[in-house]
Amino acid sequence: MAKNIIQTSDAPAAIGPYSQAVKTGNLLFVSGQVPLDPATGHLVIGGIEAETHRVMKNIGALLEAAGYGYEHIVKSTLFIKSMDDFAKINGVYASYFKSDYPARETLEVSRLPKDANVEISVIASL
Repeated sequence: MAKNIIQTSDAPAAIGPYSQAVKTGNLLFVSGQVPLDPATGHLVIGGIEAETHRVMKNIGALLEAAGYGYEHIVKSTLFIKSMDDFAKINGVYASYFKSDYPARETLEVSRLPKDANVEISVIASL
């Protein structure tokens, strides 16, 4: 199967040797997104809910660039700095889906790139 690299200026540029997203066959693999504003390259401020919205918008931009939508996400992985933020992150995350939530795991980690508080990666399928 061909491997197609997906890039968009509507999501933050990669901050390392990886692609924003990769499409192969019907699958789209979106690299972990932290709450970077694609226009400025800086972390958003305003608390964990604002950060989670920014992450989900970054994911949405990559989905759209590849011809997918949130409804196509089949698997997500959430990395969070503190489980104390779980309920707030979960509330924002849930607002991006109408039904049929993806499979998911959530892990508390000690540190994320750019010292972000949340990072989410997804796999989508047409």
